[in-house]
Amino acid sequence: MRPSPCFHGASDLCLIFLDDQAKRRYKKEPSHQRYRGAQKGSRSKTLAFPRSPQRRRACAEMAGGGLAPSNGDVKHYNGRVTSFVIVTCVIAATGGLIFGYDIGVSGGVTSMDEFLEKFFPSVYQQEKTASGSKNQWCQFDSQMLTSFTSSLYVAGLISTYFASMVTQAFGRKSSMLFGGAAFLLGSAINGVAMNVAMLIIGRILLGVGVGFANQAVPLYLSEMAPPQLRGALNMGFQMATTIGIFVAGLVNYGTGKLHAGYGWRISVALAAVPALIMTLGAIALPDTPNSLVERGLRDQAKATLQKIRGTDDVEAELQDMIEATEEAKKVSDPWSSILRPEHRPHLVMAIAIPMFQQLTGINVIMFYAPVLFKTIGFGDSASLMSAVISGLVNVFATTVSIATVDKFGRRILFLEGGIQMVVSQVAVGAILGTFFGDAGTGKLSPGLANLVLALICVYVAAFAWSWGPLGWLVPSEIFPLNIRSAGQSIVVGVNFFFTFVIAQLFLMALCHLKSGLFHLFAAFVVVMTLFVVFLVPETKGVPIEEMTLVWKKHWFWKKYMLDDRITPSEHRRED
Repeated sequence: MRPSPCFHGASDLCLIFLDDQAKRRYKKEPSHQRYRGAQKGSRSKTLAFPRSPQRRRACAEMAGGGLAPSNGDVKHYNGRVTSFVIVTCVIAATGGLIFGYDIGVSGGVTSMDEFLEKFFPSVYQQEKTASGSKNQWCQFDSQMLTSFTSSLYVAGLISTYFASMVTQAFGRKSSMLFGGAAFLLGSAINGVAMNVAMLIIGRILLGVGVGFANQAVPLYLSEMAPPQLRGALNMGFQMATTIGIFVAGLVNYGTGKLHAGYGWRISVALAAVPALIMTLGAIALPDTPNSLVERGLRDQAKATLQKIRGTDDVEAELQDMIEATEEAKKVSDPWSSILRPEHRPHLVMAIAIPMFQQLTGINVIMFYAPVLFKTIGFGDSASLMSAVISGLVNVFATTVSIATVDKFGRRILFLEGGIQMVVSQVAVGAILGTFFGDAGTGKLSPGLANLVLALICVYVAAFAWSWGPLGWLVPSEIFPLNIRSAGQSIVVGVNFFFTFVIAQLFLMALCHLKSGLFHLFAAFVVVMTLFVVFLVPETKGVPIEEMTLVWKKHWFWKKYMLDDRITPSEHRRED
């Protein structure tokens, strides 16, 4: 057998380049001189550096483009964190504002008497007649009212399929522009709506906008961000979402005090502001290098990559993108490709993570927070202010996640957040069941009502530093390029589907399950926490184009991965 170009009988790993110090040391040493180095806490390893370019290229091909295949280590590209990439990601993340503002504004508007009296008079009458002898759990149970809220998510679900094609063919930036424009039009129609039909048409356009934005923005952030900050920068999307929820709560609180009959119109029409921010921001943004390479614009991709990495030496990262694109082009249909066995872990994560994110129950808290607080005894203004408080907690807790996700990793946040959510949900269910009663005719004292609010804030905080941002981050960073757009569309589609189902069923479930609804969500959180324990690998710090190694090392998912790279041990056996 021909001798290995990399190993020469004594090396344990095939490393093409280490850091700059290792390169300089390598150049000073004789041909095939072995460099011995040990990291703290690990045993020393002998590394061989082939001198000739031909041997280095052969070694690179064996290692799959520079990976260290024997122990699953990943390489680190040249470059630094630039102000340009941070500003770019912050602007892109504003796409989350439209999603968050809609979540926050919907529940507030549906608790306003003027809105209910105009569009849902039966619900208004039912609310006004709810008294000590009436079951208050059921006062907002109306399929027409929930259809107003959930129609957006049906439109979002359908639009994600088309968003996938636009994102792949025309780039992430184009999808963001289209999404912002659709949301802008929808907010205008809702602001002047005269009947339920106009409301729902406006909501459908809002859904199209959110569908395109949610498909493109997480991908944009993951592809632009350097690996060491990908978690924090990607979470800018969730931060913008929480800011949108909080601002919507403030707007609802202010417009709720207007009794001229048009306060709700101001709330829904102001959705045009975040839509305008996203649209104008998208115009100023460059497209991602990955998307430019995918569309054959390699010179532009190189220029963009040099700008966001702050160095001219981007050949290694660019070459990996080119190779990933060439592999992706061999796949004519990414939708059928994602069903193949080697993509089984990606498909499971694309379905399970967004599904579990909604089964935490968070969006019904965000949608219907004012309605929920009003149900358990808060007054009109107090219920809106309580929603503002929980929204503020949401914002601050998300900053905790941004500060820690790239330090402690994804799994730690998933697990801690899951435990905290279970405890708070069980406590809320127990208090409401004991003192408010399943008959819905009880009263909570001010102290108990404030305790329920505090526990809901504990629950919101747990979600905001775990399943909230990670539910978007982890799926956006795990897909190989050939299925990335299709995979993200599945993520968004599943998210919208379960958001629709829960939004559609929540008020009915609240009427029938009463306080037990919180225990049901707690049971779901137990299941999803166990899912993380056993099946979700850590993805912190891994370059997005080298994520395959994470699956190859996982105890369960490795059996689905194709072993298409030659390891050093296999090469030595051939020799």
